[in-house]
Amino acid sequence: MDKARETALKALHEVNEKGAYANVALARSLRAVKLSEVDRRFATELVYGAVKAGGTLDWMLRRYLNRPLSKIPPMVRDILRLGIYQLFFLARVPASAACNTAVEMTKRCSHAGTVKFVNAVLRTAAREPEKAAFPMGKAHEAENLALSLQHPEWLVRRWIEQFGYEEARALCAFDNAQAVLSLRTNTLKITRDKLIERLSQEGVEAEASAWAPEGVLCRRHGALDDLPSLQQGLFQVQDESSMLVAHVLAPEPGEFVLDVCSAPGGKTTHIAALMEDQGRIVALDVHAHKIERIAENCERLGITSVQPLLLDAREAGARFSCQADRVLVDAPCSGLGVLRRRPDARWRKTPEEIAALVPLQRDILRSAAAAIKRGGVLVYSTCTIEREENEAVIEDFLSQHEDFILENTGDFLPLQKRTQKMIQLYPQRDGTDGFFIARLLRR
Repeated sequence: MDKARETALKALHEVNEKGAYANVALARSLRAVKLSEVDRRFATELVYGAVKAGGTLDWMLRRYLNRPLSKIPPMVRDILRLGIYQLFFLARVPASAACNTAVEMTKRCSHAGTVKFVNAVLRTAAREPEKAAFPMGKAHEAENLALSLQHPEWLVRRWIEQFGYEEARALCAFDNAQAVLSLRTNTLKITRDKLIERLSQEGVEAEASAWAPEGVLCRRHGALDDLPSLQQGLFQVQDESSMLVAHVLAPEPGEFVLDVCSAPGGKTTHIAALMEDQGRIVALDVHAHKIERIAENCERLGITSVQPLLLDAREAGARFSCQADRVLVDAPCSGLGVLRRRPDARWRKTPEEIAALVPLQRDILRSAAAAIKRGGVLVYSTCTIEREENEAVIEDFLSQHEDFILENTGDFLPLQKRTQKMIQLYPQRDGTDGFFIARLLRR
């Protein structure tokens, strides 16, 4: 399985040293080499596993090093991480295989002294696993949970304070579970039942979502890019909790809708489908390459009512003052509700980043509000579970905008109605990605 490990190493190095997303780096590495299906699965397991366990692997590695981790060349660091991951987290991989292949990979990127160093570190780890035992006892409760369930300790402490220990544990465990592939039926081309039937013919084990009427969950599937139904625009990859947002917005055919933070276009194209592709949807983003993604998705799905526009969301109010029937603010956020889908994200987040996002979220919401007609609807959503990015943003906005009222957002959910004024889905409670949605009406 050397080719599989080399492929995994290349992807892991892109993630750790170049800031690439794990799924993008892995896909790029897999396309560059011809692997058997078994090797593809193994490479995928190595990449996602090592990325997800990132901080935990580094903590374990330090127990066997005689020098700071930062002093080790980056590629060698990643070889060691892959080795430690196999030794401690993949019971079916023999220790000799993990060590020997690490040594062979090191020979290709460093000198003989480094090869001996890698060999010594990994063989010591295989021989003395007790050195990397996690701290135990009440005093180390948060540290143990962070290390054993592979999350940053600051985040685990935050969740313990917010939810209590058991729910924090359940949330971490949810993040570590394999995410089910979720699709949204493109109802402009096909019904959900027909799509499930079509996917079955393509070898996909699919079932209807209980959250969204267009949602499909795929329990077993091959390479997504190989599915003719994807190429023909019969569906869009989108989590079922994310599908709720367009339903809460509840657009009507013929309306003018503004989506101020729209890339890559999942919610935008859902809005278009609910409007039967009749009306005008302006989809904003501040990055040119993301605008291109929106256009590509619209073309594949056969949507013509969307106009992608390069514009900062904070300028939306001035550009479209009092023009829009409905406005969606799917705000930039910490993404702490979707960590199971982004294994690299948990190690890149910081408390400072969350604090810095809040002023941006408030600015975007204020600007978006200025674009709405009287009687129009404003929906604010995020994929995080942090109150300061969610309820607190809405409360602050309402305190300064008496012409807006908070509607009962739960009434607008398509299948599972709720009584709450603002909807917060929690992964550990609702079994889906963490999402926040609030619906406001301009009087």
